[in-house]
Amino acid sequence: MSDAKIPLAGVIGNPVAHSRSPLVHGHWLKKYGIAGHYVPLHVETTELEQVLRTLPKMGFVGANVTIPHKEQIMEIADQVTDRATLIGAANTLIFRPDGSILADNTDGYGFLTNLHQSAPDWDPASGPAVVFGAGGASRAVIASLLEAGVPEILLSNRTRERADQFRNEFGSRIKVVDWVQVGNVVEQAALLVNTTSLGMVGKPRLRVPLDGLRKDTVVTDLVYTPLKTEMLQWAEDVGCTTVDGLGMLLHQAVPGFERWFGTRPEVDDDTREAALA
Repeated sequence: MSDAKIPLAGVIGNPVAHSRSPLVHGHWLKKYGIAGHYVPLHVETTELEQVLRTLPKMGFVGANVTIPHKEQIMEIADQVTDRATLIGAANTLIFRPDGSILADNTDGYGFLTNLHQSAPDWDPASGPAVVFGAGGASRAVIASLLEAGVPEILLSNRTRERADQFRNEFGSRIKVVDWVQVGNVVEQAALLVNTTSLGMVGKPRLRVPLDGLRKDTVVTDLVYTPLKTEMLQWAEDVGCTTVDGLGMLLHQAVPGFERWFGTRPEVDDDTREAALA
């Protein structure tokens, strides 16, 4: 028997039982023959710091963080990467040998990598992006699109105040569009992104008129239950290139797995199937 510590990682959230991350990381651990484990960790907000300080002592090398802890984690971590600071949230933690915690955000990386893999002809400079929603996921998407060189982002949110706040933070390349008017700017989009939960199983429908959609627009929906949302079905019928939301979940998991377990995993059809199991 080897005396080497078995590396542990997990996903911290509340609720967390629905998370597909254990399926994805479990698939990779098995595929690459790594002696490690990845588990769901249900943690109350009031106990978050205590749990995080204890995990490294138990053999944990890192963790993913999901709702509702992604902002609070920023105040607890000993060090925060620039991109997590820019987004204002973290989703990936690295526990160092001395027990200190590094917080990172890989959502923007996951979003862009998924987009480039699934829509290889998309050129960030080709025109404006229209983005629905101004929540945590939207921050990561907007930061990554601006960094990639998208010339303008037409941003719309059900409560305009949040979209205005994004414009103040991210600058003049953000143009805010009233939610009731957003159907009128869809035709300007080289890229259309839904970052809201509208259209998800158990949530209200996304009721934005998409009649103006052009067939050369790339359309992506961060919702992945269902995998083909009404918006993606509409876009497909128009002839658009469509990108589902599952790929973002898979690609954002890659940097963490590599840091924790020492192997860079590949996102392929088997990975998708494992996530959907």
